Amino acid sequence: GIILVKNETGRINLNRLVSASHLDYFNRRPRMPESLIQKYREGLILGSACEAGELFRAIVDDASDEEIVRLVNWFDYLEIQPLGNNEFMTRDTRNPKTMDDLIGYNKRIVELGEMFNKPVVATCDVHFMDPQDEIYRRIIMAGNGFSDADEQAPLYLRTTEEMLEEFAYLGSEKAEEVVITNTNKIADMIEKISP
Repeated sequence: GIILVKNETGRINLNRLVSASHLDYFNRRPRMPESLIQKYREGLILGSACEAGELFRAIVDDASDEEIVRLVNWFDYLEIQPLGNNEFMTRDTRNPKTMDDLIGYNKRIVELGEMFNKPVVATCDVHFMDPQDEIYRRIIMAGNGFSDADEQAPLYLRTTEEMLEEFAYLGSEKAEEVVITNTNKIADMIEKISP
């Protein structure tokens, strides 16, 4: 998931979580148990993240309604991303998806947001600024042995207009809500603090 710092209390709690994940729960990489996040949750905003996040995975894996409800209730806001970000799932030879499947997953997240009164936010999962900058990520991934390094997702920073186009399949009103209204709602929850 995504953890945003809302205020000074959240800054302190995030530092506690990062320290504990490296010192107490490290297992090949830093880990944060849900119980630890719950303990230090004050001042933090939790988002459901990209396709690697628990909620998206649960929807793709057709998890039980109980598990999906538990996850939706855990997060403060839910995320959806442009179809190109998850297009790699259509190339999975073991369990291929279609672009319509990807639209369906995003629509399901939007429905869950409506059902449970959670803001749904459209995000880019930005890894580089401009589309042509993908070459740098391609080089890094190839150097790390990724066989699909040449098939880069379009993880560049999109303009508001580009994001509205990406989510046009939700209808113009809902697209504006997830791209503009709800992103501002989350931003407005965050106080100006010094790291």
